[in-house]
Amino acid sequence: MRADWTRASGVTLLEMLISTSLVVIVGAIAVPGFNNLRQDTERATAVNGFVHALYLARSEAIKRGTVVSICKSVDGQTCSNNLPDWNAGWMVFANEDRDDLPVRDTDETVLHVYQGWAAGHITSNRAAYSFRPLTQSVVNGTLVFCDSRGADYARAIIINHAGRPRISQRDASSHTLRCPP
Repeated sequence: MRADWTRASGVTLLEMLISTSLVVIVGAIAVPGFNNLRQDTERATAVNGFVHALYLARSEAIKRGTVVSICKSVDGQTCSNNLPDWNAGWMVFANEDRDDLPVRDTDETVLHVYQGWAAGHITSNRAAYSFRPLTQSVVNGTLVFCDSRGADYARAIIINHAGRPRISQRDASSHTLRCPP
């Protein structure tokens, strides 16, 4: 009788160490790229949310035949015009009494509330934006969205006199964007 020696199938310790080392190396290379991707996605979400608010306010002003305003808001019910930036969030509402610096009264309809952006800073050269149905829609303005990576990764929404927004990596004068320290 002859004994059949079959080799046991499995993984040796050396093979497992090499495989684990390769996974760790590839992971170490990929993690910074994923972090940038995550920050880009968060910034894009905040920028697109504000662009959506601008288009909503502009179209509702025309549809309703009244002033529609966008203001900073912490609670989604009142304007927080004294806040230094837009990080806490903003809301769009029908500004029936046409307040110059928008203040939402209890009888004015809130059209939409937007959450803020905790991962960065949103600054603007305007305290609020108001769209009118027939005349000049809005005062020109620029909003700058910055995260921890600084001005090289910042984005701006530049609003022209007709209320049309555009997204840019530079300000309206083609200068580098500035982020708060």
